[in-house]
Formats: sequence, structure tokens, C-alpha cells
Amino acid sequence: MPDQADVARLAAALPFACPSEGHFGFEVRHGSRHRGFVWVWQERVAPGRPRVANPGVVAVRVADLSAKDELLAADPDVFFTDAHYDGYAAVLVRLDAVDERELAELLEDAWRASAPAELVRRFDAGHRDGPGPPQVS
Repeated sequence: MPDQADVARLAAALPFACPSEGHFGFEVRHGSRHRGFVWVWQERVAPGRPRVANPGVVAVRVADLSAKDELLAADPDVFFTDAHYDGYAAVLVRLDAVDERELAELLEDAWRASAPAELVRRFDAGHRDGPGPPQVS
């Protein structure tokens, strides 16, 4: 069962991925700004109260809302959403319900959905400007 340390290791292995400032997550530079591709879920535990980080769940960017719907339908024990993510291309992933290989694939797909097209093309062509893809044994 992966945890946040595994998420960090796998995400940091992707080209030009860097930790987000101020909270657990990773982003990639896209033009003049950074785009997050994975971050800790901020759960609403009580109405009207601030959200609280839930280290057992990460939000992962997906390509589009169709990809989100497919994941949600494919395995509701792993993937879910909440009202905060309505209309947003990201799913919530229960870390205790996913294996490390699937997590690595999810993170690479999330990185692809966030990275500039040229960086993705270079990655696919094997030109590694960064540390390279996540390695899972």
C-alpha cells in the first residue's frame, strides 16, 4: 500500500516535477506558471469549518472530464470525488486501495495532463530533461 512518501518519490521522478509550496503536492512548469498534477486531499470534516489534509487520499489531475468519469466508474473503491471537484478534471485516489504500479501510471498520466506538449513529446521520444519516469519494481 503506497503512502505520501511513495507519491513523492514517484512524482519527483517525472521531468521538471517539483514539490508544491505550502502543502503536499507536485507540479510542473507550464509556461509562466506551475500546474499541479497531484496533491493531498483537503477534506471537509465539518460543515463551515476549514478543510483538513487527509494524507490517505491524493487528488490526481486527469486529461478531461470523460477520463474522470471512466475512472470513477471503473473502481469506486479506489477512485471517488466530492462536490469541491465537480466540473474539475481530477479524481480522488485512496492510497490504501491502489498498488504502487497503478499509482505510478496515474501520476505519469496526471503529469502528461499538466506538462507542456513539447515536454511530453520529448519525454515520449526518450529525451529526458529531468530525472525520468517513475521506476516501479
